[in-house]
Amino acid sequence: MRRRLLLALFVSCQLVNMAMADDLPELGEKLTDEQVAGFARLALDGMVCEFPNKPSNVLTDAQSVRTPKQMHPAFYGCFDWHSSVHGHWMLVHLLRHYPDCSLAAEMREKLAVHLTAENLQAEADYFDEKENRSFERMYGWAWLLRLAAELHDWPDEQGMAWRENIKPLEKKIVELTKAYLPRLSYPIRTGVHPDSAFAFCQVLDYARIVKDVEMEELVVQRGKDFYQNDRAYPASYEPSGEDFFSAGLNEADLMRRVLDKDQFTAWLDDFLPELKVGKAGNLLTPVEVSDVTDGKLVHLAGLDLSRAWTLQGIASALDHNDPRRAILNESAAEHAKFGLRYVFSGHYEGEHWLATFAMYAIGRVGVEPAR
Repeated sequence: MRRRLLLALFVSCQLVNMAMADDLPELGEKLTDEQVAGFARLALDGMVCEFPNKPSNVLTDAQSVRTPKQMHPAFYGCFDWHSSVHGHWMLVHLLRHYPDCSLAAEMREKLAVHLTAENLQAEADYFDEKENRSFERMYGWAWLLRLAAELHDWPDEQGMAWRENIKPLEKKIVELTKAYLPRLSYPIRTGVHPDSAFAFCQVLDYARIVKDVEMEELVVQRGKDFYQNDRAYPASYEPSGEDFFSAGLNEADLMRRVLDKDQFTAWLDDFLPELKVGKAGNLLTPVEVSDVTDGKLVHLAGLDLSRAWTLQGIASALDHNDPRRAILNESAAEHAKFGLRYVFSGHYEGEHWLATFAMYAIGRVGVEPAR
């Protein structure tokens, strides 16, 4: 009986999920107020949810044993630091694009509590300890710089205050990034957090938005060093069972930022040589999640959503008459439909982070030219 009840509950959640996904817009379309509220609610609830939590800090002595909020007064919720950071990014992004949404007041209220000068200085100070200098490298760093970029030129009184408050932490991450990239001898190619190409995309967009020429030149050069000579990517090897990124598509999404249009078109010819006839191993086929209650297996929902944003990003860099453009955009739309089914599962394993990935894809973040 208990097994039947659990199965019925799971099926019910899946049906509700699919119904909600049917209500969501196509990639690039505006959200309704109800949809904005749905995404925002996941981040609002998560940002103040201290437990369960996966701190990922190095313990050097007994004094290192602290609660998540003691270590990270701004970004202690959402299960882990990086998810909290990109949850804050999503709320800022929604406020910028939907300033009159029904949850705007609550979003502003909670962001104001977290993004204080004192809290963000404490977050910056955390990286001063030797054992913490590689904390969240580079995935969390990338999302922090995306948050700073979102705040950068927002003509909003509160937004400008938060922009000022985040500068010490932003400066620390920029310094760490500039020191790290010249020492990184090889790219990290993986379908999870450490993937270099994903981080490079975020850092490069940040550099162009804030006009940090030194950072821009460094990332462009490192991108060329690591990826420009890649040929015949083994796309059939993807995905792995716990991926939320495609290392290959992240790489291509980076190179369309690094190379000019003609260079990128030629590079893509060599990187995915059969794409013009609709073949790219498994990269164009959305994936199913077998168990949304498993924190690792639900990564595949994120893979669908991150593929959606990389596919449309790659397509945007090609000529309108290039046959790959339609192939990529069609696949991006299909991936988004699959991924969106899992965002509102009712299970914290996915709900603490998937809304951000969905919003990044729907909003075409990183696809439009840097502001």
